[in-house]
Amino acid sequence: MVAYLLLLVAVLSRVIPHAGWWNFTAVTGGLLYFGARRPWREMLIPLAALMATDFFLTVAIYHYSFRWQSYVITWIWYVAVMALGSILLRKQTTFARGAAGTLLGPTGFFLVSNFGVWASGFNGYPPNLTGLGACYVAGLPFYRNDLVSTAIVLGIALGVPALVRRMNHAPVQEALAGK
Repeated sequence: MVAYLLLLVAVLSRVIPHAGWWNFTAVTGGLLYFGARRPWREMLIPLAALMATDFFLTVAIYHYSFRWQSYVITWIWYVAVMALGSILLRKQTTFARGAAGTLLGPTGFFLVSNFGVWASGFNGYPPNLTGLGACYVAGLPFYRNDLVSTAIVLGIALGVPALVRRMNHAPVQEALAGK
């Protein structure tokens, strides 16, 4: 149930207008959590929801024509992040594994999406290493925001249940220590 709520938050965080400097999105954290907590047969649900969101944003909000070819890299990344969540966090959830997901998810998106933007030639970056570097530099604020957003979402989604378990277990440990 929590995985589906995070999916809804991820979609809404993309559709609801953001403050320009914050640009919070729950997509990476939501996908990592979904991959960690839901079976593979359900992975088409977040993929379809985010694909529909991409279409809606492109056509209704940004007023561009929708070219699905422009989104293939992003859609592959959605699946890859759910796979990362499944690999890193399904069997054992630790702080180190959560931190690794928090770093790897946004970093993967930063590297792949900015390369795709540069390679498409759509935004006018020159087709050389200088253009690629300029594209990555332009993406740094979004990368920072994705890291922070993912840390918050994943920290809450994984940390709150762990804290509750620890708090519920603490009285038992104290009672055993007192005997």
